[in-house]
Amino acid sequence: MGRILKQGDGWRLGWNPASEEFPGLIGADDWALELSWAEWDEFQRLLVSLTEAVAAITAELMDEEKVACEMEGELLWLGAEGYAQHYGVRIVLNSGRRAEGSWGAGAIAAIVQTLPNLGGF
Repeated sequence: MGRILKQGDGWRLGWNPASEEFPGLIGADDWALELSWAEWDEFQRLLVSLTEAVAAITAELMDEEKVACEMEGELLWLGAEGYAQHYGVRIVLNSGRRAEGSWGAGAIAAIVQTLPNLGGF
């Protein structure tokens, strides 16, 4: 499988299995970050865990209540904030390079849906 780039309104994901150092790409309209193999794995794991946690919290909230949830690994931190069915996510890279970015509420469902269609999942 060669390079893959998927994008939508306010998000992009890329996968290049030929890259020895940075096979994954995450980004939005105004930022992008290449992820190492370990960072890519952790990103996928944390994003799935984060969306599952928000879904679990949803049952406890009234429609007008906002949700805030965080997931942290050794390499990345992800935080969700917004309404249970419409929230944004912020990512902070905690490893040697240090970087951060965020996706608006409209992007998260598409990102989660696209991830399994990329390599390395």
